[in-house]
Amino acid sequence: MYTLSKLLLAALSLTTLVGAHHPSRAHSRHRHAAVRSQSTSKVYTIQDLYQGEDFINDWDFFTGSDPTSGNVKYQSKSNAQSKGLAYVNDCDNSTVLAVDSTSTVSPGGQRDSVRITSQKSYNGGLFVIDASNMPVGCSTWPSFWTVGPNWPSAGEIDIVEGVNNQATNQMTLHSGTGQSCTIGKSTSSAGLFTGQVLGTNCYSTDNADAGCGVEDTDPRSFGYGFNGAGGGVFALLWDTSSGMSVWHFARGEIPADLTAHAPNPSTWSAPAGFWSAQSCDISANFHDHQMVIDTTICGNWAGGAYSSSGCPGTCSDMVANATNYVDAQWVINYVAVYN
Repeated sequence: MYTLSKLLLAALSLTTLVGAHHPSRAHSRHRHAAVRSQSTSKVYTIQDLYQGEDFINDWDFFTGSDPTSGNVKYQSKSNAQSKGLAYVNDCDNSTVLAVDSTSTVSPGGQRDSVRITSQKSYNGGLFVIDASNMPVGCSTWPSFWTVGPNWPSAGEIDIVEGVNNQATNQMTLHSGTGQSCTIGKSTSSAGLFTGQVLGTNCYSTDNADAGCGVEDTDPRSFGYGFNGAGGGVFALLWDTSSGMSVWHFARGEIPADLTAHAPNPSTWSAPAGFWSAQSCDISANFHDHQMVIDTTICGNWAGGAYSSSGCPGTCSDMVANATNYVDAQWVINYVAVYN
């Protein structure tokens, strides 16, 4: 994903199964009352719950070259486990997906990392990730997102994403059909969401993939702020009739109904981002999505924005600093999909 303030670099063509994960960002949030007017009250029921070994056994480990030109070597399931980059904590059943923080890697080389994709695909619902830690540090680019086949024709939804020392989360939609998909900068002033709009046109191509992004304003929504708050929850409500909404809840502010796995988003506070179905044909632009969790290094966005992120030296040199990646790990309590 790209922000308007960050360096934009061309992305590589992506394969059908891998999906496109491009650097684009945007932030915005809606007021609770406005959201209610766009969706009916509904208690969602759980469809799929992934915890512990489920991420190891029921998600696929991607081993191809990084589509965003990152300095990573994605590991197979067996390699990730044997190298301690994918494992389950015995004490709390959380799943750790880490970047290698011990090996010697030359400047500009490739450091081992993990990228996993859900075996199941989805066409809507409420998607929730509860994590106590996300990867941090200069050169890192962690993300939790969904993507359809033949990028960008089936779309991409970036739920959690950021680079380097970024302070807040960025959420972005990427569309790739002839059907309209936009978000207006004036929307936030109408009280529909709380984030800041970075781009209004969701249409994306290999050479222009900024998408329509929204930037969260809560410093607990990404990076060191997220980890310092004990992590939290991100939720995407994908509703073809009303649109796309993304929430972030810090650990101490998670709604009780969500903790009870009986969520009713219409009772929640304002989302951080909202893309209305009135300005985006949701069903035409987004379908058959798989979920992806990954961490890359440098690449199109983190590398391009490195010099403006307050990070020392160069991104290429940072790859060689193993100690920089000690905290470059996801610690995931669960991912749930409701319908």
